[in-house]
Amino acid sequence: MLPLGGLFSAVRIPERLLAALSSSTEAGCLDEFLAEALGGGPVICDPRFSRYYALVPATMPATLHQMAETWRALEVGCLGHGSYLGVPRLDAVNREQALASYWSVPMDSAAVLCTPLAVARLIAAGRRCLETEPEA
Repeated sequence: MLPLGGLFSAVRIPERLLAALSSSTEAGCLDEFLAEALGGGPVICDPRFSRYYALVPATMPATLHQMAETWRALEVGCLGHGSYLGVPRLDAVNREQALASYWSVPMDSAAVLCTPLAVARLIAAGRRCLETEPEA
């Protein structure tokens, strides 16, 4: 468990939002989609709760505070000071080999994070997809 808000923060994104964008619920497809959509920025997946965590600069929650309020209806959360994130082993890079969480998009370097703008665009696009989905 690492404390957030110092070196980096995280944006929690539900799998259903990503599945709406990528038209797939398959882990490998979602991992590839995220790598492309977020420019290779690191993402952790927690398959037990169907959540993804995009690692962003520590200032993200403060920078996008108003936007983050509107994301709550989508079950998206900005996690910073006062939050902790379980970080998988560096070699846990796919769902089949991981005991719990894994690196959906592995971290290339500690200095490379997802850009807040890319994460915000991904969430906005997912919101549009969910709003236009026909009701079951």
